[in-house]
Amino acid sequence: MVKKFTAGLLVCATVGFLASFTSDDNGRYFEIAKNLDIFATLFKEVNTYYVDEVTPTKMVKTGIDAMLKSLDPYTNYIPEDDIEDFRTMTTGQYGGIGANVGKRDGKTIVQLPYEGYPAQKAGLLAGDEIIKIDGVNIEKKNSSDVNKLLKGQANSVVELEVKRYGSDKPLSLKITRAKIQIDNVPYFGMVSNDIGYLQLSGFTMEASREVRNAVTKLKEQGAKKLIIDLRDNPGGLLNEAINISNLFVERGRDIVSTKGKVMEFNKMYKALDEPLDTQIPLAVLTNSRSASAAEIVSGVLQDYDRAVLVGERTFGKGLVQSTRPLTYNSQLKVTTAKYYIPSGRCIQAIDYSHRNEDGSLGKIPDSLRVAFKTTSGRVVYDGGGVSPDVEVTEKEYSQIAKTLANKGYFFDYATKYRVEHPTLANAKDFHLSDADYQKFVSFLANKDISYSTSVEKAMDELVKKSKDDKHFEDIKAEIDLIKKKISTNKANDLTRFKPEISELLEQEIASRYYFQKGMIESTFDDDQDIVAAINLLSDTPKYNAYLRPSAGNNTTVRKGK
Repeated sequence: MVKKFTAGLLVCATVGFLASFTSDDNGRYFEIAKNLDIFATLFKEVNTYYVDEVTPTKMVKTGIDAMLKSLDPYTNYIPEDDIEDFRTMTTGQYGGIGANVGKRDGKTIVQLPYEGYPAQKAGLLAGDEIIKIDGVNIEKKNSSDVNKLLKGQANSVVELEVKRYGSDKPLSLKITRAKIQIDNVPYFGMVSNDIGYLQLSGFTMEASREVRNAVTKLKEQGAKKLIIDLRDNPGGLLNEAINISNLFVERGRDIVSTKGKVMEFNKMYKALDEPLDTQIPLAVLTNSRSASAAEIVSGVLQDYDRAVLVGERTFGKGLVQSTRPLTYNSQLKVTTAKYYIPSGRCIQAIDYSHRNEDGSLGKIPDSLRVAFKTTSGRVVYDGGGVSPDVEVTEKEYSQIAKTLANKGYFFDYATKYRVEHPTLANAKDFHLSDADYQKFVSFLANKDISYSTSVEKAMDELVKKSKDDKHFEDIKAEIDLIKKKISTNKANDLTRFKPEISELLEQEIASRYYFQKGMIESTFDDDQDIVAAINLLSDTPKYNAYLRPSAGNNTTVRKGK
């Protein structure tokens, strides 16, 4: 009865939709009403006659998601159950314990407590395995269910039972939930005597205030030049991007314009406030995962010649989304406009449906891109993200390093190291000794660190093809020799790739003592983007040359492998 009633509601809604149109609404609205009627009657028939039971809500949501996916990747349906997660994404706020928790090998593991929040204050540690939440065994619950159990009203108490490395018995921790505000600026500090660094990881509410405070404090600490790190920043609120840009450009300047089908979305946004600093030299770090609002800030600073961009071309998302209320407390996040930065260019990727495996844009022919100019006359292009002035190609880690990371061995050893070494003097200066590295190698002795290299995969394909062509016996001896050589090389990989393995392990260990800030600080001497930015800002003539039309733009710095 319930199922038939649900289908009936859809039919009634369609009839109401048809009745709402007048004779002036002609062909387009008739097509809409006609297809809604077809959908409703089709749903009714499937719901009634399909061989197995169907879940109406799930089936309709699948249809909605597929329909919206045909438009673009950013127009999404948000059902009532997901509204709270959506609010967290836009506000950066939620009620909870303040910890990053995830599943690994069927276990619920604390990845990282946030410094200064209830989980850390109550003594919860990275590496702790959560067994029960308020007496509920969570062994068979997924990550979403676990997060819902951990979240709750501020000042409410949640009791966790956890297993901890080095402890024989489970521990019980009572944690008072609080209002958690995810920091948009998780770190700022000095990377040299006169160069400040801040990482901007999001654009939720208060992002511009956090950036203003960070820059002010860095200048008080002696910063005369500044690195702004927008790598891996997925974007967020448009007004926060505008306000952050305004911190570094004069009042009254155009920041971004939006253009869409509906006239109310066609707007020009200007810098309305007095800037914080229009003179301090800026280097902005970007990569292929810097998107949306992050691209507005980097693009604005490039268009006004206020900063030199260092790193990789950005993601290429020049679309603006607005939320529209739907019935039953659900919402639609819909693309309503494209945005254009001061030079007049739109950084939206020409074809956002085809990307590289890592999400980055492939090569876009110059014939498909339009040239624009910055304030000083430098040539910049539209149609595929914001290109850096100094290109630093992303470091490709070895397969052994990726395997150790993916299997959690860096994480597990850092947990062990923290128990055996109660303190760590300084994250910036921390380096594993040779003896410590050998202990890590010993730790791996009984672990599965097997992996297939690209060469091995190619050899497997060669063997298959040679057998298909009846030539395998002719080349078998050579293949066996190559395989033996590969095996010998892999056995030496822990020695061969020691520098990069140590680098990743040091980051994980530093996080056990100094949380997210420690992980960031431990990368300073290995991070080639930061090193390139420091070198650039330390050479004033070179820095200034990049901001002039005659500059040799798009210099490439190759990272070591």
